[in-house]
Amino acid sequence: MAMTEVALNFRRYGDTGPAVLMLHGLFGSAKNWHSQATSLAGDFSVYAVDLRNHGASPHCDQIDYPSMAADVLALIDAQGIEQANILGHSMGGKVAMQIALQAAPRVQKLIVVDIAPKHYPGHHDGVLEAMQAVDFDAHRTRQDLDRALSGSIPDPSIRQFILTNLVRDADTGTFTWQLNLRAIVANYARLATAPQGQPFQRPALFIKGADSNYIQAADRETIEMLFPQARAKVIANAGHWPHAEKPRVFAKLVGDFLRGG
Repeated sequence: MAMTEVALNFRRYGDTGPAVLMLHGLFGSAKNWHSQATSLAGDFSVYAVDLRNHGASPHCDQIDYPSMAADVLALIDAQGIEQANILGHSMGGKVAMQIALQAAPRVQKLIVVDIAPKHYPGHHDGVLEAMQAVDFDAHRTRQDLDRALSGSIPDPSIRQFILTNLVRDADTGTFTWQLNLRAIVANYARLATAPQGQPFQRPALFIKGADSNYIQAADRETIEMLFPQARAKVIANAGHWPHAEKPRVFAKLVGDFLRGG
């Protein structure tokens, strides 16, 4: 399948200092990074990015890590950025790693949030099935949609995260999914794969939520092989979204690392 770059939607915070690109995870968007981007905007030019098929970025049939990395590199080029700091969470962390492994000269520092450079078994199947099953004609309010999803997605915090993808059609007044659900379902196996490329020899920081099992002790060897300068930090009492669960702790770790501390 030929690779075609798409022009990504983004929001910029701050206009001075080194560039920092923030990449969200699956089902996420640039909005997930508003608080963290704001906290860095005094010292950095921060770009919160919607990856392809997410947020307000274009929809396309192909979604895999080389394609998403190419999109972000095209954005860097379009903004006249010679070298950027790249931060990514979960799926966005894999995109960030792919960029570093395939285009190291464009990356100053790398921050990977709660994901390892490995294949993961599919564990979003239930969420994807629930999202596909939603009858938007029958459920006209967010409360109705929340109730409709509650049987398949019992965790209210996960439901609220999924519901951030709702947009209302201006003509019909009905909701729909803003993300490209069809393409994500069709390419889901590709999103489980590991990033690939040559070892990244510049500084890297891996941040893990202590209560999350996404990064395990057995992953250390692979991380050190691909990212020889990697250091690791664990945030206590946090799960897979440490930037949302412990925002102040997370912001300090990121700020210290980017500033050279």
